[in-house]
Amino acid sequence: MATRTAHNKNNSAVKRILQEARELANDPSTDYVAAPLEDDIFEWHCTLRGSPGTEFEGGLYHVRILLPAEYPFRPPSIMLLTPNGRFELNTKICISFTNYHEEQWQPAWGVRTAIIGLQGFFPLKGEAAVGVAAIEYPASERRRLAQLSRDWTCPHCKQSNLDLLPDPVAPSTAVADLETAPTVEVAAAEAVAEAPVVVAQPQSHVLPLQIPIPSPAPDFIARMPAGPTPGPLTPAERPGPPDLALTAAVGPFAPQAPVYQQAAARRPNVSDTQRVINLLDAAIAFLLACITWIVLRRFGIADAI
Repeated sequence: MATRTAHNKNNSAVKRILQEARELANDPSTDYVAAPLEDDIFEWHCTLRGSPGTEFEGGLYHVRILLPAEYPFRPPSIMLLTPNGRFELNTKICISFTNYHEEQWQPAWGVRTAIIGLQGFFPLKGEAAVGVAAIEYPASERRRLAQLSRDWTCPHCKQSNLDLLPDPVAPSTAVADLETAPTVEVAAAEAVAEAPVVVAQPQSHVLPLQIPIPSPAPDFIARMPAGPTPGPLTPAERPGPPDLALTAAVGPFAPQAPVYQQAAARRPNVSDTQRVINLLDAAIAFLLACITWIVLRRFGIADAI
């Protein structure tokens, strides 16, 4: 199965089909695989997995999907190619999203929608399983066909269903592989566990720090003049107690205040009220002098003076 084609890529149906092919290739599923044919993108081949818990469990079924030229505005046609015991072979089946029910189809649906819907129709029973191309085989026969379907090979794809859709890795197997596979972390942990543990003994004492004192050179000692060995001091030579009287007379030296503080201390202290009174007296004296001058000038006395 391939996605390349020589169709006109400007056609809306071709654009939609190529878009869906890219989406299925970029977002694969473990339950189905689908792609258009290389020579005709309007024909798709799909291999889907049987639903677990049913008689189709373990089966792989090859499906042929035919898209109309008006796709996605008209639904596809679906045919089963692998014997399954649920649908007839090479016959267009009648389900809600195929060409038998165009009125129920929505353009927003696509090939993926049809595949998932077909998987849901496989295990239906009773009246829900009745329709064109529907058949009712016993459960034992369906289980037998499910086992045979794994090796069934499509004449066009030239591959078996198991090659097209391999079985997914079981979670238990994956966990077992992780548990048994040697890793660097496990090997390192084992090496650390096997290594002897060295416990540091606490120190019961601390050695004092010893600094060597250099001794004088022998030649320097030889050049030193020999003198009398000093004897013990006499009572007169021993220093006596300090003169308390002199100390009390002198007393401790008190710190001197700065010069500007000394000048301020010598300056008389004039209150703010006295300053205001002096200013008023000076102003009154000045006004009286001005009035006197004006009066004298008015009567000509000032000119005579």
